[in-house]
Amino acid sequence: MSDQWWFCLTHMAVEPDDGCPNKDRMGPYPTREAASAALKTAADRNEEWRKNDRAWDGDD
Repeated sequence: MSDQWWFCLTHMAVEPDDGCPNKDRMGPYPTREAASAALKTAADRNEEWRKNDRAWDGDD
């Protein structure tokens, strides 16, 4: 078994490699804990890009 973990968007749950198709998942992540934080990580990154990427708002 691999040491990779995924966050399934269909079931809103952490899964090992053997799980739903990758098209329905975020990852892979190195730990179960990192996978469980996938939605927060994505939201935090989006907010950081929104604040710091001038092209985000068309200000390039």
